[in-house]
Amino acid sequence: MADKKNNKNNNRNNMDDDFNPRYRKIRKKVCPLCADKNLVLDYKNPDQLRKFISEKGKISPRRVTGACAKHQRDITLAVKRCRQIAMLPYTQG
Repeated sequence: MADKKNNKNNNRNNMDDDFNPRYRKIRKKVCPLCADKNLVLDYKNPDQLRKFISEKGKISPRRVTGACAKHQRDITLAVKRCRQIAMLPYTQG
C-alpha cells in the first residue's frame, strides 16, 4: 500500500512543472495585418472589413481579432469610414 503512494508521488515529480491537464496553454494571437505585409486595409473593401465585425454589426475587440493596438485603430477607422459612405451597415437585421 505504501509503495503505491510513493509511486504516485514519484510520477508527479517527474512531470513538467508547466503541465496541468485541466488547463491548456493558449497561444498568443498574431496580428493578421502584421503577419501579412502585403495585406493593406482599405475602407473601400467591405468584404475585407467584415472579418472584423460581429454578426450584430459591432466592431470586434482586439482580444477577438488578435490585432495589435496600432492595427486595431486602423481597423476601427476603416470600418467607420466604410459605414459613413454606406458600404457597411451600422447594424445587422
